[in-house]
Amino acid sequence: MKKILTGILIIGLGAGCTKVNENVYDKYPATTFYGSAKGADVALANVYSQVGGNWGGVGYAGADNGWYDLNAMSSDEQVIPHRNTGDWQLDFAQLYRRQWLPNMGIINNTWNWLYKSIYTANLAVDQLTSSGADASKIAEAKTLRAFFYYLLIDDFGSVPFYTDNNITVDKIPQASRTDVYNFVVKELTENIDKLSETKGGEYYGRFNKWAGYALLAKVYLNAEVYTGTAHWQDCLNACNKIATGGFSLHPGGASATSPLGYQYYELFGNVNPTDETIFSIYVTVDIVSRNILSIRSLNGPNFQATFGYSGWNGSVIPQEYYNKFDNADIRKKQFLVGAQSGGVNYSETVSSLDDPGAAPNEGVRDLKFYPVAPMNGGGASNDFPIYRYADIILMQAECNVRLGNAAAAKPFIDQVRQRAGLGALAANPTLTDIYNERGFELNWEGHRRQDMIRFNTFTLAHGFVPAVADFRKLFPIPTAALNTNSLLKQNAGY
Repeated sequence: MKKILTGILIIGLGAGCTKVNENVYDKYPATTFYGSAKGADVALANVYSQVGGNWGGVGYAGADNGWYDLNAMSSDEQVIPHRNTGDWQLDFAQLYRRQWLPNMGIINNTWNWLYKSIYTANLAVDQLTSSGADASKIAEAKTLRAFFYYLLIDDFGSVPFYTDNNITVDKIPQASRTDVYNFVVKELTENIDKLSETKGGEYYGRFNKWAGYALLAKVYLNAEVYTGTAHWQDCLNACNKIATGGFSLHPGGASATSPLGYQYYELFGNVNPTDETIFSIYVTVDIVSRNILSIRSLNGPNFQATFGYSGWNGSVIPQEYYNKFDNADIRKKQFLVGAQSGGVNYSETVSSLDDPGAAPNEGVRDLKFYPVAPMNGGGASNDFPIYRYADIILMQAECNVRLGNAAAAKPFIDQVRQRAGLGALAANPTLTDIYNERGFELNWEGHRRQDMIRFNTFTLAHGFVPAVADFRKLFPIPTAALNTNSLLKQNAGY
């Protein structure tokens, strides 16, 4: 499956490379080239390359200082403390403590990545539409564009909005969060059913019909946050569509071949199993994206002794988050505490986040994405699941509870708990039960900040984090963007 997607990406990268006796593809009229199956894949590959990303804050979860860090480090599930040895920038601790400012580099990186992605998606939509490409390929480009706009309104609220690249940056108007939400919903509802139903194969790591409905479900799930009007039934309907796609929870039982002891962790390895995975980032380090999550967490000698490369001694799990896990929960096996290989001993506690910072071995470490080859000191090749069926099941549970039908929600949440080695709930689930279960199941997968905002916990004090005002539910528009476009208005509170 990886070879197929690699082929698509290589086509995109090499479309302009020719030999004397070959057809010169970059001299073909766009109406000829992008209308072909191969040309359509080139246009789409250019957009998908933005999803995986890499260094410099580019991508959904491809490296550090970008979208993933902005959303994960501002939640309660992980943080990179500044170390009292002088290691690590202060940005991560500032994100965790909700102390960000409009000139923060991670915020600017995320904004720039999303707008570069929208530009690329606009270009693909134009190329495919004007060339008369297959309707499913045009729908795929529009779904990708909707994905990027959804991420923008989730982080920034009211944002510059354009669908035609023939406009300069300083002239792009700012649209309300509600208007962009409505655009995203319209684009998705008009295009999802045109997408392929194929799972895996050439659609591994691409938006098919099921991934499209997962995106739509996410948009509806957070509609009340975005617009003030809830769409729980619409979210449930989208989830029910996905349930017809033949997905199931991947087995979670004991496995002698798993380095963490359970089949469950196959979900985060070299190829995400398609029984549960709906949409993922294809990763081969130094070729397509990279996965840095475990190498960034473990201390140098510990990672060196286990994998042959030096770890970065970065991300830790806050103690109060770690202590929420039941000891019988197989999902707790991802965490490292106490004595480890390489003479390292990790403590549960962190004494300081920034001044003077944490000692080198303070903090619980994470191996959810147990590194797979090829790997090196810059990352591993674990694919990254953006949407998986466990998330959809928990969304079904949440929507049923919010619609007043907690009894219908119970079988959904119990499936996820029992896969993790826990018993069924003794009573019908509450919203608190669902919120906690989402935290256990989906930690380090990029969902937590959004969940905290929807469940009204994001502004509350916890650990090193003080209570903050509601304006912190949005990030500020970057200073550089305001300086470039005078039409933009900064978010309240900044």
